[in-house]
Amino acid sequence: MEWRDQGVVVAVRPHAETSAIIEVLTAEHGRHAGVVRGGVSRKMTPVLQPGNQVEVEWRARLEEHLGSYRVELLHSRSAVLADRQALAALGSVCALVCFAFPERMNLPDLYERTLVLVGDLATGRDWLQSYALWELAVLQDLGYGLDLSSCAATGRTQDLIYVSPKTGRAVSREGGADWADRLLPLPVFLRVGEGMTDMDDICAALKTTGFFLENGLAKALGNRPLPAARERFVAMLRRAAQRKSNTL
Repeated sequence: MEWRDQGVVVAVRPHAETSAIIEVLTAEHGRHAGVVRGGVSRKMTPVLQPGNQVEVEWRARLEEHLGSYRVELLHSRSAVLADRQALAALGSVCALVCFAFPERMNLPDLYERTLVLVGDLATGRDWLQSYALWELAVLQDLGYGLDLSSCAATGRTQDLIYVSPKTGRAVSREGGADWADRLLPLPVFLRVGEGMTDMDDICAALKTTGFFLENGLAKALGNRPLPAARERFVAMLRRAAQRKSNTL
């Protein structure tokens, strides 16, 4: 068995004395693992960094085997190291890919979204909104999508500011007035995919996507806890929002 593909490195761990096992989110073969001989060498260590875009050649005697990779660097994302928030976000993205994406399942839309997001993290573009929308897309493409089109209580499409934790449907200000303390927040950008946001909006969005990641997707995967890397990233954003609030 043999194929070539491009992808993003999402995980690296040592193997034996000189090798490494890497996981790559590939364009056509999904999240796919393989052994890199000499993967811990000085030459290969900078290449096998999470977030890097690589070209890989995978070989194995049988398709179900782990197999081995030959790896060539296409784009380094080392610039992300200069931004603590972006680095934490990259760690969260890679951890969620390894946690949630089924192994060897081709997910072309999520691959493209992940590729764009990782690129934005490295270049310093405005990525916070994109990160929250990426989590929403993960839920959607893996079968746990939210219905944010109209109010679950009234059917209206205006003034939707809540999400029902039971149904994953949007709820309007009027429809949720009596249960506001039990509902999840719905920032405008999370519904329409754009718009002005601040750190409070981002934290609110991640509270909502995090609820469904934990209580929908993670439960289906055997009640596994969400990756610690995501929790650290969200905690970092909450501290940033709190500091901003204290200065106002």
